[in-house]
Amino acid sequence: MQYMIGFLIALFIALTGVGAGTVTVPVLVLFLGVPAPVAVGIGLTFSAAVKLILVPAQVIRGNISWRTLGYMLMGGVPGVLIGSLFLKHLVTVGSQNLLNALLGAILVGTAAWQLVYSFRPIKQNRDARDRSHFLPWLMLPVGAEVGFSSAGAGALGSAALLSLTSLVPAQVVGTDIAFGFILSLIGTGAHWFSRNPDSSLLLHLIAGGAVGALSGVMLSTRIPRRPLRLALWIWLLILGGQFLLNSYESAALPPRPITGQISRTHFN
Repeated sequence: MQYMIGFLIALFIALTGVGAGTVTVPVLVLFLGVPAPVAVGIGLTFSAAVKLILVPAQVIRGNISWRTLGYMLMGGVPGVLIGSLFLKHLVTVGSQNLLNALLGAILVGTAAWQLVYSFRPIKQNRDARDRSHFLPWLMLPVGAEVGFSSAGAGALGSAALLSLTSLVPAQVVGTDIAFGFILSLIGTGAHWFSRNPDSSLLLHLIAGGAVGALSGVMLSTRIPRRPLRLALWIWLLILGGQFLLNSYESAALPPRPITGQISRTHFN
């Protein structure tokens, strides 16, 4: 099961350019019962591992705009550190319901915005003025979202590139994959030292993800991206709603009476 999850997520990343952290965290939390903070760390590490396979292919094809990537990293790098520190703060104060609610809100907001954006008419204006100097400011909150939830680099990064630059679609995908890889790598370091992830689960995901990434690279020129992206956003909208529902139900539960022995876990 864990191998298959890694395979499918990596396949989607290779085919669409998005989905690493955005998909991994809700799947781990909702289907495998992994605690949200641990899932975020695993999601970042898994994303970095899969994109390590994808980035060389983008470099060889000349699909990375290094100048644009530099602008993105100027805001994204400090952002991912800020997001990681905020997550650590929530874990320290024990705000699990708030954490789940924020993760759900991020998923719902990202998916809903991407669905709306997907149905906008595509304008190919090659003479438009390049506005990539705005990217550092936009990538600061995107980086913070990545550090907090491991989501957003692929989805929001690609949307910003399409709106603010004159890059062709292949360059948008390649540059955004490189951006997501670097942010995931930095976020992995921040999360790895603050908590111990499930190494066995992570290795299983990476093993399946390596096969999925290679399969996606071979199939990427034969399968259209748009239908896959639409299916992905609809599914994430549902998962985000489930996060919010679980958080609400947990907050609405009355406090349980203390009877008999008190478990030691309440004091950990």
